Amino acid sequence: MIDVKRVLVLGSGFAGLWAALGAARRLDELGAAGTVDVTLISKRPFHDIRVRNYEADLSACRIPLSDLLDPVDVGHITAEVTAIDTTARTVTVSGDGEQGTRRYDRLVMALGSRVAKPDIPGLREFGFDVDTYDGAMKLQRHLTTLPDGRADVGAATAVVVGAGLTGIETASELPGMLAKVYAGRNVAPRVLLIDHNPHVGSDMGASARPVIEAALSDNGVETMTGVGVAAVDEHGVKLTSGEVLAAGTVVWCAGMRANPLTAQLAADHDRFGRLPVDDYLRVIGSPGVFAAGDVAAARVDDHHLSVMSCQHGRPMGRYAGYNVISDLLAAPMLPLRIPWYATVLDLGPAGAVYTEGWDRQVVSRGARAKATKITINTRRIYPPLNRDRGALLAAAAPALQARPDPGQ
Repeated sequence: MIDVKRVLVLGSGFAGLWAALGAARRLDELGAAGTVDVTLISKRPFHDIRVRNYEADLSACRIPLSDLLDPVDVGHITAEVTAIDTTARTVTVSGDGEQGTRRYDRLVMALGSRVAKPDIPGLREFGFDVDTYDGAMKLQRHLTTLPDGRADVGAATAVVVGAGLTGIETASELPGMLAKVYAGRNVAPRVLLIDHNPHVGSDMGASARPVIEAALSDNGVETMTGVGVAAVDEHGVKLTSGEVLAAGTVVWCAGMRANPLTAQLAADHDRFGRLPVDDYLRVIGSPGVFAAGDVAAARVDDHHLSVMSCQHGRPMGRYAGYNVISDLLAAPMLPLRIPWYATVLDLGPAGAVYTEGWDRQVVSRGARAKATKITINTRRIYPPLNRDRGALLAAAAPALQARPDPGQ
């Protein structure tokens, strides 16, 4: 009788999906089908293309897990993970028809991150976000109801808090979304982007900042920097400066934190709550546990740690899947190294800006960079959608994609 080992993958985002597919691929390579049960556990039975949540059309952003995992014989359970016991090697879950604990021989933590919402009065009650598909859809439903209320500039004003990448992309899309819902009404929508830093896009570097500032201006987005939010209510926000901004919509995009379940593992978490991992994505200090994506702080080269992005989450997932099976079956593992870094920031109607290197030097902008961004968002980051086993396993190879073509 075969002693079937169990690998659990927690999370169905970019890292979790590709860890599950990478594990299936490695089993196929080793001719070990039937000796290891790989199961993915996720709160939703979908793989969401999270990085597109700022867009107006999310119809192609939710993919059933059954289309991606059934063809490669990976199980999937729709449930929320509530506890992890690395000593007993069990995971506790709660969901429709799924309660109790599940044992594992190896575990891949890929539970992702969530927007960091501080305890600001009214934020959780009146604030929106684009952190999840459900949150983005809630925001879009809210926008469509705005014209049913007060028909004034305050009600038609949206405040976006946090001028990082997500905040900039969201703010760049909102003028068009608001113009659509207020079409035919004698109200001019207004979008403000605010941040406590002295500049918008402070992480994007000096080369990209003028491009971003010009694009926001062209998009009709106003910016306020060097100020924070003190309170939120149904009428708008109160700033730390004491100023009150009337707004019918407040979108919070300020900061990210790793899933809080990482705290259940004994480790030296970084300031984002991420777990330290070695070159093979093994969690340092937790035998039998791997981590990938936004919950892991992986060294991608001699000087830099991974960033919380699909750019790093996807290859981290592939390598974690490959290595978790290799480790379980005493086969060689592969170290992760990512020798290049690029950022393509969507700037709405003003195009996009493409940077390369950790100092983010601009290599293309405007319509040219926008074409690259569209290719990334609609093709490059998607798994095969034809339920073809061979295509899914091939896409899960522990190999790095070439950097995007800035000339597309």
